[in-house]
Amino acid sequence: MQAQIQDELTKELAPRGVIVENVLLRDVQLPAMLKGSIEAKQQAEQDALRMSFILQKEKQEAERKAHRAQGIADFQKIVATGISPQCLNGKASRPPRNWPRAQMQVVIIGNPKNGLPLVLEPK
Repeated sequence: MQAQIQDELTKELAPRGVIVENVLLRDVQLPAMLKGSIEAKQQAEQDALRMSFILQKEKQEAERKAHRAQGIADFQKIVATGISPQCLNGKASRPPRNWPRAQMQVVIIGNPKNGLPLVLEPK
């Protein structure tokens, strides 16, 4: 804008013998409508950048949750392949090691497949 004003002044004043060396603009006041439009555009750009950041953050969170779910699924698959009905029945027929060895008897109702109760007595 400054260069344009200088060019116009030079064209107008040169035929009269006036040499325009420089034009300085100070305290330029924009119309309120133009100023509001510029501020609205800047605000819209900031909003767009903020939404882009939020979307990127949400995508990273979704990826983190997907990795965690995959890890849990892999763990469950490993555990499921290592546990057989025979292993579970063997574990169920023995009392836990930290049970006191007093005079007691524990009756565990069997599963619906064989329906037999399991009686545990201290040795």
